[in-house]
Amino acid sequence: MIVIPVKEGENIDRALKKFKRKFEKTGVIKELRARQVYRKPSVTNREQRIKAAYIQQLQNEEQAQ
Repeated sequence: MIVIPVKEGENIDRALKKFKRKFEKTGVIKELRARQVYRKPSVTNREQRIKAAYIQQLQNEEQAQ
């Protein structure tokens, strides 16, 4: 359960923004969407490898500059 302490006189919009940020960091919505459709482990692994290669390429380009 996410607990957001609201200080005396603090705007409710600010507290709601904190709640949304904390909730998004937990990854609940992302996990629910991923569970709606079955994905083969090989597809998931392939996507992770492609993403890792892309990030590595960006890091290599940044170091070269």
